[in-house]
Amino acid sequence: MITVLAGGVGAARFLQGLLAVHRPSDITIISNVGDDAEFFGLHVSPDIDIVLYHLAGLSDDEQGFGIRGDTYNVLDAIARYGYDTWFRLGDRDLATCITRTDLLRRGRSLSEATAEIASALLVPARIIPVTDDPLRTKIRTDEGMLDFQDFFVRRRTEGHTREVIFDGAQGARPAPGVIDAIMDAEAIILTPSNPLVSIGPILSIAGIRDALQKTPAKVIAVSPIVGGKALKGPADRMLRDQGMEPSAGAIAKLYKDFLDVLVIDNVDSKLKAQIEPLGDARGGGVEVIVTDTIMVSMEKKAALARTVLKAVAA
Repeated sequence: MITVLAGGVGAARFLQGLLAVHRPSDITIISNVGDDAEFFGLHVSPDIDIVLYHLAGLSDDEQGFGIRGDTYNVLDAIARYGYDTWFRLGDRDLATCITRTDLLRRGRSLSEATAEIASALLVPARIIPVTDDPLRTKIRTDEGMLDFQDFFVRRRTEGHTREVIFDGAQGARPAPGVIDAIMDAEAIILTPSNPLVSIGPILSIAGIRDALQKTPAKVIAVSPIVGGKALKGPADRMLRDQGMEPSAGAIAKLYKDFLDVLVIDNVDSKLKAQIEPLGDARGGGVEVIVTDTIMVSMEKKAALARTVLKAVAA
């Protein structure tokens, strides 16, 4: 079994490639839920849905989120009643949120609701939210504390990220099956996602980081930083605001207590020698693999997945 820690568009695109070259039934995806929010009384799980739509063949690849060809009739209508509709949810996207909210109100856990929705969408891999408990990422800026979606979507990540807080992490427990998926895996893959707000919330849950350190599985990460910049999103600026150089080296340092292998892009090949001696808590250095990590086509996604799987098997 391969276990994948996922959050955001980079994760969804990588997973498309992985499922194209590896048996989906052997893949368990542990998803970030720090981005979850409530809009119009509905429970919205953006990172879970991004993965669901990509793996179900429904995703809007141009914008990276939502459902291809979706309409916005409900939002246009609800705006007439005075609702602020800055968080754009299409009609079919809203149907997913309505279903999730209904299942939760009828007593299902978030992981149970996710499994039911994934089954209805014919997603072949297993997807588990990292926790069924409330977990919300908040960003402290110069203007004060902001909910993640307010910072990320409404304000378009403007301003400096002074602090990233995972509200609820202290009391949250891993969802059923999460720790087992880490401990029983043949390999663990951290997708090319923002390490602070996509992977960070997953690592904030008690027991996750400890399990990553103790698992006998090889732990491999794909750097989301290429040539000092994030291919999508504000990861580079957020790292800089936290006093870290936006580079593949920073990714290695953030994961160094459990990381065995780091995959970096060809343009960062010169960093290989700097990253390898960083070491990890399980002994030895970090193996660095240099390849093309820019997933501009399905062929590129599959090629990157094959490279990662080859590193896992080595």
